Amino acid sequence: MPNIKPISDLRNYTDVLKQVDVSKRVYLTRNGHGEYGILTMEEIDELDRYRAAYQLITKLKKSEERANLEGWISSEEVEKELEVLK
Repeated sequence: MPNIKPISDLRNYTDVLKQVDVSKRVYLTRNGHGEYGILTMEEIDELDRYRAAYQLITKLKKSEERANLEGWISSEEVEKELEVLK
């Protein structure tokens, strides 16, 4: 069950932060409506990893679609373009 508190409870932020846990998020309301969520650093790091993976997969899919439309190039052409020394 979510832990929902009015934003005014942040006056005693230490007490509020003690209640934040990976399994128990704390949500803050303003004027009775959900406004903020407090996450642990572990959760933020995990969200950042998911975002980075999502962005990479999206770019790879776009690249694959473009290559299928425009044609693929050989590994030799890639090495030449990147000036790989042998």
